[in-house]
Amino acid sequence: MCGRFTFYTPPDTLILEFFPEGMEVDGKFGPSYNIPPGVGIPMIRSTMNGTLVMAHSHWGFRPVWAEGKKAPTPINARAETVATSAYFRDAFAEHRCLIPANGWYEWKQSEGAKTPYYITSANSTRHSTLFFAGLWTPREGDDTTACAIITEPASEPLKHIHDRQPVVLEPDCLRDWLNPALTERPGIRAATHRLDATHLQAYVVSDQVNNPRHDSAELIRRV
Repeated sequence: MCGRFTFYTPPDTLILEFFPEGMEVDGKFGPSYNIPPGVGIPMIRSTMNGTLVMAHSHWGFRPVWAEGKKAPTPINARAETVATSAYFRDAFAEHRCLIPANGWYEWKQSEGAKTPYYITSANSTRHSTLFFAGLWTPREGDDTTACAIITEPASEPLKHIHDRQPVVLEPDCLRDWLNPALTERPGIRAATHRLDATHLQAYVVSDQVNNPRHDSAELIRRV
């Protein structure tokens, strides 16, 4: 799964490196080293005319037709069923998005204890950004959105930590994932590719990350 992540790449750097054709930025995005569910997170989507927009989106997906407070607000959507699930299939066809991140946390269960790991780019450059495949939906009653991160079975190098991981996309297919002209699963799968697991690294970090109130660069230091 993906239930906590980081994002500290400045939007200007993000645009320069990955979206040189331009992207509108709606809001302010300071460094965050411990982003929990249920808050506004950075989300990139394409408008129908192809303009890219980065804005905050509530991390907890609920389509507008799911009425009532008892309707679930999942933070993750399973890749195996996302195209066919009644809850997600419309968003998969028409409302795909990117969640930019610098890494995510996962906890390994062993002998009654949980050890936090940080999974991030193996690239040693200062701002190595990852892009999670996501879905968004309008929120009822206003012009804001809600989103979820798509997850899949963990790759071989990561499965000793947890059995699921976010779908991390190759940088060269980001625009294809966002392309509103692609609405069918075969075409979407043919046009998009996952980042090879060899481009990721995982290491143990401080259990200070267990508390979502803690938010500093110290959390991603190797211990």
